Order: sequence, then structure tokens, then C-alpha cells
Amino acid sequence: MSGAAVPGTLYLVPAPLDFGCGAQAPLGDALPAGTLRQAAALTHWICENAKSLRAYLKRIDALHPLAAPLQEQHMAELPRQVHKKGDHGGSAVFDARPLLAPLLAGHDMGLASEAGMPAVADPGSSVVRAAHELGARVVPLVGPVSLLLALAASGLNGQNFAFVGYLPQEPAARGQRIRELEALAREQGQSQLFIETPYRNAALWQALLQHLLPDTRLAVAEGLTLAQSRVQCASVRQWRARGEGGAPDNRTPAVFALGA
Repeated sequence: MSGAAVPGTLYLVPAPLDFGCGAQAPLGDALPAGTLRQAAALTHWICENAKSLRAYLKRIDALHPLAAPLQEQHMAELPRQVHKKGDHGGSAVFDARPLLAPLLAGHDMGLASEAGMPAVADPGSSVVRAAHELGARVVPLVGPVSLLLALAASGLNGQNFAFVGYLPQEPAARGQRIRELEALAREQGQSQLFIETPYRNAALWQALLQHLLPDTRLAVAEGLTLAQSRVQCASVRQWRARGEGGAPDNRTPAVFALGA
């Protein structure tokens, strides 16, 4: 008989959406107790940023004692190139199998990003793929996913939608991409969702108002799950009439969506 350990379980651990925000939501309001208890039971992690994960685990510890002190938690960060270029670069997929050595030794592991669900609009899909290839069980825990919260609250088509990540920063390329997404939304009825680094919210907003047609519907969801959250959807014509008062905050994470 083989003495090889049975692989552990990879848990996808969602984080609150208040990363980088001035205010934080009570953790027990943002995530279910079952998710927090399971996270507290883990001692081996793969994460986007170890410092952010330690801060998150400290918040969890205040509600559910950790299985091991913070200084004894095992944390492996995803490489910087995965942050910048994503897990899937063209035909290449980052090989995350070495990071899962504890999983093969029988330890349960957690995968966490800085905010929301790992591997959705954040790094981590290569880790999940590697876990499947190694025959390990993968369990997503319940928690906030900003894209779905924004879409549900927008009133745009939730039966046919696409998340397209970040738009180009160069003005001409960004304008072209905005018009391409608008054409998809109008011709196929497919809602288009995208995000931006908070300090670039204002520049993206101005580009959207400049390039979109007046009757295209544009939604913005800011500070989701926080007390000061704001989700609004109106035609571009209406947004233009509101002027600067309608622009998203340049310090708060936001999800943008457009549709017919």
C-alpha cells in the first residue's frame, strides 16, 4: 500500500471589500460565520499579499480564535508577475503546483486575495487549476463578490454579461475599447463590467461620458458592503446633466457597468 498522504482541501476564502478604504465594515456583517470559522481553522495559505492577509486574519481572530498564532501561519505569496499580468498570459498558465506542496502533504490550505473572492477579478485561478490537476478537493466559501453585487444592483441585464477587467490607460486605446464594449452591449444585450484602480476612477469616468452614446446606460457601484456604499445607474445623457456631482469618488473601489 502507498504511504502517500491524501491531499488536503483548497478553500477559496473571500475577503471583505473594504481593502484600501478609510472605513471598514464589521467583519461579521460582511462574511458568514461559517466562512470565518473555516478560515480561522487554516494554518497554510497562498495569498496575493501576506501583509493584507495578516491584517485579515487578525480581524478574524477577534471573532473566531485562530488555529495557530499569526507568527506561526504559513503564507506563500503569488509572484509579482502574476499580479501584473494575471495567471493566464496568452497560452501560458502560471505553474502554481510548487505552492501547493503543503496540500499534497495533507494540509488544508486557504487561497485569499486582498478583497472579494480569489480567482475572480483577482489572481488565483492558476492555484485552483493546479489543485484540480493534483486531485485535491476545491471548496469556495461564501462571501462578497463585488462584480455580482454591482450587476444585481445596476438593473442591467443579469442574464447575459461579461467581465472585461481593466480598460487601457492610453486615452486613444481606452476610447476605442469603450466604443467596442458599447457595441457589444447594444447589439447583443450583453452587460459589460469592468474595474479601475481607485485613483484612476475620475479619468475613466470622464472617458466614459465622452465616448458613450447618450442613451447608453452606465452604472457605477462604489464602496460595496460599506455603510457609505453607492450604486447608481442612469443614461449617459442623465449623467452628463449631473456634472461633477455624479462622478465616482477617486479613493473608493468601484465597479463600472454599461448596457443597453
